Amino acid sequence: MKNFKTISSFILFSLLFVSCKSEVKSVDFKKITNNYFDEKNALNPLDATLNGQNEYNDQLQFEMTYSYRKKQADFFDKYESELTTVDFEKLSDEEKNSFDIIKWEVAVGKELLKQNANLMPLQQFWGTHLTMAQLAGGESAQPFKTEKDYKNFIKRMDLYATWIDSAMVYMKKGIDRGVILPKVLSTKLLPQFSDMITKKTEDNLFYTTVKSMPASFSEAQKETIKQEYTTAIQEKLIPRFQKMVAFLKSDYIPASRTTSGIGSLPNGNNLYKVYVKQWTTTEMTPDEIHNLGLKEVARLKSEMEKVKAEVGFKGTLKEFFDYVRNKAELKPFKKPEEVIANFEKIHAIIKPNVDKLFSLQPKTPFQIKRTEAFREKTSSAEYVQGAADGSRPGTFYVPIPNVADYNFYADEDLFLHEAIPGHHFQISLQQENKELPNFRKFNWFGAYGEGWALYTESLGKELGLYKDPYQYFGMLGSEMHRAIRLVVDTGLHSKGWTREQAIQYSLDNEAESEASIISEIERYMAIPGQALSYKIGQLKIIELRKKAEKELGNKFDIKKYHQIVLESGVMPLALLEKKVDNWIKSSK
Repeated sequence: MKNFKTISSFILFSLLFVSCKSEVKSVDFKKITNNYFDEKNALNPLDATLNGQNEYNDQLQFEMTYSYRKKQADFFDKYESELTTVDFEKLSDEEKNSFDIIKWEVAVGKELLKQNANLMPLQQFWGTHLTMAQLAGGESAQPFKTEKDYKNFIKRMDLYATWIDSAMVYMKKGIDRGVILPKVLSTKLLPQFSDMITKKTEDNLFYTTVKSMPASFSEAQKETIKQEYTTAIQEKLIPRFQKMVAFLKSDYIPASRTTSGIGSLPNGNNLYKVYVKQWTTTEMTPDEIHNLGLKEVARLKSEMEKVKAEVGFKGTLKEFFDYVRNKAELKPFKKPEEVIANFEKIHAIIKPNVDKLFSLQPKTPFQIKRTEAFREKTSSAEYVQGAADGSRPGTFYVPIPNVADYNFYADEDLFLHEAIPGHHFQISLQQENKELPNFRKFNWFGAYGEGWALYTESLGKELGLYKDPYQYFGMLGSEMHRAIRLVVDTGLHSKGWTREQAIQYSLDNEAESEASIISEIERYMAIPGQALSYKIGQLKIIELRKKAEKELGNKFDIKKYHQIVLESGVMPLALLEKKVDNWIKSSK
């Protein structure tokens, strides 16, 4: 994708460059990429911690504030300017990718800053308040091995207390300007804060790591940490949690809107278009995506009809959805541990077959864990990347809020997507690639990353899975789920659909449980555009594979194709297409 806005200024700069060429020094592009990464981390210290950049572990961004947005604007202006000093044609192919990625990120970042989404700093699905709680549990990315580690998190807790104050200030501004969450979402915030209020300090989530301090700590060190954490929790955090709960009840929830999509907000249609661009990395319009979704839903329905016939079900497809949702044999587990064990079994089945499709495989270790209790009720299954140095494994988190109702018909497909060869392969290989500058090792584009993960779901039969028709139906159901997202996300945010319309459309077209569908629709309401990335990216990767197979014929090598797609990490889809096209030409 090209950014045509800078063409005229680029031409002007080129003329100036030629006129004073003798005065211009050689530019160190590697230094630019290194500085870009460092300054990005400083702006996003929670992301830095999640990526294993531990020098930022005592910091916290105040992303909703105007002062923070000014820092972002200065950052974007600086790197937009620095790129104009680089001779693009003298860069290596990978450096050209880096150049284009920085250029793309800066352009979209500047567009986002023109919007007022900072007046909605909280939502129930993800964000600073949920990340802080996850880090506090001591089993995530924040290390708790040394006294300095504990001191770092104390500083972060202090900042978090102030962050909550800032969030309320900007939420009040949002109320005044009509930029506010739907009521159905704002009510979901209540337990996320009220559950953090405990009578006993020792029962507080933020005290968890104090109970498991390293044995190497002296008694004096332990006592100091206990006192500091107790003071932070009792005098700073709990009072803020109480204040937020009171504010939500008295001010925010009563003022929350009854509409479902951000298109109903002031300038909401423009905000959604920027989100669509950010998440798909394309220039597609909401209407184009909506119509594409309708076509994909129709195509997948016909495939589902074939499975329905294969298992001998005589009713309608919608009746078959209900049958699959409620089939007792697909809910066999009695204990949460049995769900995890089933995923371990799936892992064991595919291991011998992965070599047939992938010559490039990661070294980063991998594990499967149940999602933590404090966020399990509102979470989807997810992958959290490991540390680049291998010190922390990549983790596939599985929420099991009610094991008796856990339907495993799509678990083979889910494992391929979230774990291997989906997110774990893609993210780990990206982090391990020493040829990439650091900002790319730890970068993320949803269309590429989620598109890759969805593409890998189609590899199940080649990996020894989908022998059970219900598991294959699970794969079709998961792809249908992503096709439906194209329809309901654009429906909610650009066509004025209600939450209930979106829920009904999903119920009519997929086999997910009603509770799961409601949670999903509310997720799309909270993070507009993100749900589009999966299918848009998957369709592009499939399109490029078919193109390579057609043009290369018997020279096509699936291992090589996967290497070409994976080796350079995430990038906007137009850059991926350019990379694959260059490989096809060179292979001929």
